[in-house]
Amino acid sequence: PRPLDEESDCPAARDYSRAYLHHLVRSQEALGAMLLTWNNLSYYQKLMQDIRAAIEAGTFEARGAEITEGWARGDIPLL
Repeated sequence: PRPLDEESDCPAARDYSRAYLHHLVRSQEALGAMLLTWNNLSYYQKLMQDIRAAIEAGTFEARGAEITEGWARGDIPLL
């Protein structure tokens, strides 16, 4: 089964299949919302860490452009 995000170290994204998460959400199971929230928080923590590192390195404008261009294409950039 295909995980939600193969690159993530978040157990919610790595250990549960997309199909199972889809089932949980469609069934209105609380676990579905919990796992997706866990995944989203993990993503945003990594995003903020990436942004802080880019600010410290003086590359924030370039990194910010990469991230927003990826979002515009519908891609989520790897962090």
